Amino acid sequence: MNQKERNDCCSNKKKERDEKEYKDLLNRLSRIEGQVRGVKGMVENEAYCVDILTQVAAISAALNSFNKVLLGNHIRTCVAEDIRNGKDEVIDELVSALQKLMR
Repeated sequence: MNQKERNDCCSNKKKERDEKEYKDLLNRLSRIEGQVRGVKGMVENEAYCVDILTQVAAISAALNSFNKVLLGNHIRTCVAEDIRNGKDEVIDELVSALQKLMR
């Protein structure tokens, strides 16, 4: 990954989250992490393919839900604040993020 790709992927910006948002996001990620460990165990224990696929679909749905929550919070806070402050370039950043989510 070259420097431009790294910059496109992970900016140097930071976001302070309130305690509720922070805990909610971490709880969601912890549940997803547990689901992934469960699927790993299923593979290690030679579980039936369809059973594994069902669990992977649940993980995908959980990640999509995480993305929706994070995106909603981002639009309500970061994007709205930047637009109010005249930083319209945040719209291009949001469009780019949405395009990546829709791949």
